[in-house]
Amino acid sequence: MIKENVLKIKDEMIQEIINLVSYQSISIKTNDKEKPFGEECKKALEHILELGKKLGFKTKNIDGYCGYIEFGEGKELLGIIGHLDVVPATKEDGWTKDPYQAEIINNKLYGRGTSDDKGPVISCLYAMKIANSLKQLNKRVRLIIGLNEEQDWECIERYKQTEELPTISFSPDANFPCIYAEKGIITLTIENDFNLDDKILEFTTGNNAINVVPKTAHIIIKTNNPNKFIEEKDIIVEKNENTIKITATGVSSHAAFPTLGDNAATKLLKYINKIYKNKFLTKLEELDFYNLENPLYLGGDSLTDESGTLTSNIGIINYENNKIIIKTNLRVPIKTSFKELKEICSTNLKDIKYSFEGENEGLYVSKDSYLVKTLTKIFNETTNMNEEAIAIGGGTYARAFNNCVSFGMTFPNEEELCHQVNENIDIDNLLLATEIYTKAIIELAS
Repeated sequence: MIKENVLKIKDEMIQEIINLVSYQSISIKTNDKEKPFGEECKKALEHILELGKKLGFKTKNIDGYCGYIEFGEGKELLGIIGHLDVVPATKEDGWTKDPYQAEIINNKLYGRGTSDDKGPVISCLYAMKIANSLKQLNKRVRLIIGLNEEQDWECIERYKQTEELPTISFSPDANFPCIYAEKGIITLTIENDFNLDDKILEFTTGNNAINVVPKTAHIIIKTNNPNKFIEEKDIIVEKNENTIKITATGVSSHAAFPTLGDNAATKLLKYINKIYKNKFLTKLEELDFYNLENPLYLGGDSLTDESGTLTSNIGIINYENNKIIIKTNLRVPIKTSFKELKEICSTNLKDIKYSFEGENEGLYVSKDSYLVKTLTKIFNETTNMNEEAIAIGGGTYARAFNNCVSFGMTFPNEEELCHQVNENIDIDNLLLATEIYTKAIIELAS
């Protein structure tokens, strides 16, 4: 019955994902009370709230920060938490098509946000529609929609300040079968003086987000000795009189999985440091700081547990006031506290100027909890698999609420495409996920 209902709304779902992808909803903070995260985020939120109304649901726009779509009756509230903001994407990044004009190729829907998180949000919205038509539930069901997830979560903080908190909830923003643990996330910022004869005019990773492995990075240098800059693999050198532009290229990926990408910033830092015979960034190289195959083991093997090992991603580099500013996104194992990490850094980085910001505590929900066991069971029964709940390095809205975990919609052994070039979603998996979400709503709200 559920599968048949999903097939009936297949074309409508796909079209609504295409509609949402068309909004270039990169979260940009403004002072405009009507659009605190920019015009495109505002339009995306208004679009999905209007869709919710058309489907017969109650909706609310919460000061332009976020919104929700709800149906049902009852004292308890089942929450589904997703987001409509996306990380930047351009054809210059390597996209073979316009990232904001979604299209179907070989049964896959391509476009920025198709897998993170616009596709999953639409899947859950239509799962709500099907669940509402099939069974009278005894909990209210509310799809909570944020607009600032890819940055600092101001949207969800505003929601928590003014709105009812769910009794139980899940976020469709990670992997199936279910996520029981998420690493902590923190940004380490390092400043380093540049005191050589050559003059840096620009050093940047462009508009790259901190939680994305940068695909490109470049530096522009004024020098009297241009011949010392020689092209290498993935390093392009452009000479113009006494100015040199050096561009490193790599492969983009989500910072939660840095080894899936190929960090252009680390390549450029290594190259420049070699050119200047290790005098460019003094004292940093001894930490093997730029080797993503050996990610910043500040504490050695002690910073490893069931959620994995401490990983790092240099996501942002800028040059300001004769200083190189390097922002590194750290994913911290769940059994390592930020206090412990800072104590390790105070020893290992004692001769380096650094600071921490953006602490985002990890998440741990027991594998034996009702929520994790129920969602894992629903997934396995629907797919005829026998998967176990997993831990990840990613950070989702699940950690913002009590009794909440991430649930899909990337399938086991499916390629991880969040934040990557040519992001897409398999349409068969979209339909299967919608069936799974429908069953989860009925089970959790019954």
